[in-house]
Amino acid sequence: MDEFLREMDSELVGWADPVQRLRTAIDKDEFELYCQPILALQGGERYPLAEVLVRLREEEKALVPPGEFLPVFEHFRMMPQLDRWVVRHVAKRLAQGSRIPRFTVNVHGQTLEDAEFPRFVAAQLSSNHVAADRLLFEIDESDALLRLGAAAQFAAACRAMGAAVLVDGFGRRSVSFLPIKELGVQFVKVDGSITRKLLRSEVATTKMNAVLRVAEALRFSIVAECVEEQDVLARLKALGCGYAQGFGIYQPHPIASVAAS
Repeated sequence: MDEFLREMDSELVGWADPVQRLRTAIDKDEFELYCQPILALQGGERYPLAEVLVRLREEEKALVPPGEFLPVFEHFRMMPQLDRWVVRHVAKRLAQGSRIPRFTVNVHGQTLEDAEFPRFVAAQLSSNHVAADRLLFEIDESDALLRLGAAAQFAAACRAMGAAVLVDGFGRRSVSFLPIKELGVQFVKVDGSITRKLLRSEVATTKMNAVLRVAEALRFSIVAECVEEQDVLARLKALGCGYAQGFGIYQPHPIASVAAS
């Protein structure tokens, strides 16, 4: 067993065959979809969006959080299989009806490099009779910068089918608008490292204002991440931010309970 697995959570290291464990979890649908609604700050439908989250069912541990099993998927380069599972089940959820009109689905950097993934998405939407504009695909800023060519191709494929992309974690390292311009995004999520400091940092406020100005010029919307305080929410609304997400707004819940029509 290599160093990576030795450092993993002790119960996960207990998997005798991690690859087979993950394949079994996918084949037997041993995951649960959760979601976290996103609040509209400037009028309109209260929760027009929700981010899809995933949990793994373990017999003894109940639901395992993603921080424990996603690194194993990443290590064995199995994220495209997990992302397919999520898309398949989100499409089914939308086909059953949802009072949340649009879901955002995270796409890993490994999946961006999978040329077949957009075709898989299109097939799932078609077979479930779900309009493509009901899905937004979240690409982390670091993945967009490291894999800009693959991310741009994926974004173009999304636009061709009627879906859209969103850059997540914006401003975590530096404020670079290159991936936003290259991908033609509809939404940008401003990282919590900026949002959390809005009430006490002029630098954070300056960054947020700069992003909002560019958003207006390039016609994309801003979602502020990691909103935990009502005072921060009020400041965001005053600044003209369009949307907000965080534990101070809505805790993650099983998707069936949140989206049920």
